Amino acid sequence: MNTLKLSRQTGRRAERHNVHGIVLLDKPLGYSSNDALHRTKRILNAKKAGHTGTLDPLATGLLPLCFGEATKFSNTLLNSDKTYEATIRFGITRVGGDLEGEVLQERPIKHSHAELASILRKFTGAIMQIPPMHSALKKEGVALYELARKGIEIPRAARPVVVHSLELLEDTDFTVTHPDTVVLKACVSKGTYIRTLAEDIGEALGCGAHLTALRRIAVGELRIEEAISLQALLEHPNPGECLQAVDTLVRHLPCVQLKEADAQRVLHGQRLAWSGPEQGLVRLHQGEQFLGLAHIEARRLQPSRLINLD
Repeated sequence: MNTLKLSRQTGRRAERHNVHGIVLLDKPLGYSSNDALHRTKRILNAKKAGHTGTLDPLATGLLPLCFGEATKFSNTLLNSDKTYEATIRFGITRVGGDLEGEVLQERPIKHSHAELASILRKFTGAIMQIPPMHSALKKEGVALYELARKGIEIPRAARPVVVHSLELLEDTDFTVTHPDTVVLKACVSKGTYIRTLAEDIGEALGCGAHLTALRRIAVGELRIEEAISLQALLEHPNPGECLQAVDTLVRHLPCVQLKEADAQRVLHGQRLAWSGPEQGLVRLHQGEQFLGLAHIEARRLQPSRLINLD
C-alpha cells in the first residue's frame, strides 16, 4: 500500500463505543476511502461510521469521516464544490488517465505558456464532460471501473459540470528542467472528474496528458489545514480528542437558537410557529448544544434530522 506505519495492536478486538463527531482526515496515498474509514473507525473503537463521498486511492487529501450521530449529515457535502491540486504531465496519455495505466501514446509538446493559459480559460466555467470508464458510476448495477478492468468500454453521455477556477501553481514556462509538468489548483462542482479534465486539456493542446498526482484541499467550506493524518491519529494518546463537533458538516447553515421549552417540543418532533428572518434549512441549538436540522417555510419550523447523544 505505502509506508504508513499502522501498528497499534491489541490482544483481542476492542469493544466498540458510541462515538459522535467528525474526523477531517488527510487521506494517505494508496488507501481507498473505505480503507481509511475502517482504519479510523478501528482507532476510535467506534460503533457507527460513514464517509461523505469517495476519494480515489491514488489521491490524497481531505476526506471528512462521520461517526455516530454525525452520520445523519454525511450527505450534506455531496453537492458541495471541491478544490484540488492536480499535477499534470503533458505529452503522454495513459489508460485511465493516471500513472497506473499503460502508456497509450506519446506526442511532442509544442504549446507555449500563453497557449496553455488560453486553453485553461476555455475550460473554466460551465462545460460538458464525458465521465471516465475508470469511475464508480454504474451501468445496470455494475461499476464502470469493473467493466474497464475487463477491457470493456461502453458509451457515456456527456454531463454538465462547472469549473469555477483553474490556477497554475507552478509556472514552469516549459523550461529545460520542467518541460512537461504543471500543477493546477482546480475548484470544481460536484461530479467533475479531474483526470478527465487533465486529459481534455491535453487533447486541446494537441499533445495529450495524464495525472501524476492529485490532492484534495477543500470540500465546501472545510479545508485541508483542519485535517489530521492517519499516522498522527494513530499515535495520538487520546484519539477521541481529534473528533470535531457533530455539526461540523452543517456549520455553514444559519443557526437558530431555541429556548428550553421550544427545544423540548422540537426534540419530540413537534413543529413550531416561526416569525424570524431565516428560511430553508437551518441548524438548531439550545445554547451550545446542537439539536439537529429543521426546515423553515410558511412561518413554520419543521424538525428534520435530530440527534440523540444518549
